[in-house]
Amino acid sequence: AAAPRGSNGRGCCGRGRAGRGVSLAPRERSARHRPAGGGAYWVDSQQKRYVPVKGDHVIGIVTAKAGDVFRLDVGGSEPASLSYLAFEGATKRNRPNVQVGDLIYGQFVVANKDMEPEMVCIDSSGKSSGMGIIGQDGFLFKVSLGLIRKLLAPKCEIIQELSQLYPFELVLGMNGRIWVKARTVQQTLIIVNILEACEYMTAEQRKQALAKLSGN
Repeated sequence: AAAPRGSNGRGCCGRGRAGRGVSLAPRERSARHRPAGGGAYWVDSQQKRYVPVKGDHVIGIVTAKAGDVFRLDVGGSEPASLSYLAFEGATKRNRPNVQVGDLIYGQFVVANKDMEPEMVCIDSSGKSSGMGIIGQDGFLFKVSLGLIRKLLAPKCEIIQELSQLYPFELVLGMNGRIWVKARTVQQTLIIVNILEACEYMTAEQRKQALAKLSGN
């Protein structure tokens, strides 16, 4: 799965830059946030609040700094923790520049009912793999958990169709949060509106809406 950041490396960037999330240009899509190999199974439900699951990639909002740990709102019943050392290249002398209010795309390494959720922004080899701080110049919004699972599905038609409309950067969090950035504010808002509406549109209605926007 993928997270917010712009050309500064916080999220996905166009043309395959090592960003966090999914970079989209016309007829181009990659999903670095999905674990390599092996599939995943989801059980659809009507749950409103996200429940952290180990291995999930989510978008968190930094709410506080507490010593060497950041606290993040991940949409669950309690905040998640993130160590300053859980970033690629981070050391005691080289700390990441994380501020309250920043958006973070990361992965849960601890998530169970008996322990505080813990996130990291590095994979098992210490690389960011697209995780980290997300750019502040995009747009963050929330959708249902069911829609997020649909958007994260391999070869999702909705994403493929949108990628024909405008080039844009997209970060999808399993906690229902989406960060998107197109070339202009207007294009960004159009993509946001389509993503929010597609949950209630048929495939044919969606195609008609996109055809009108593209002038076809």
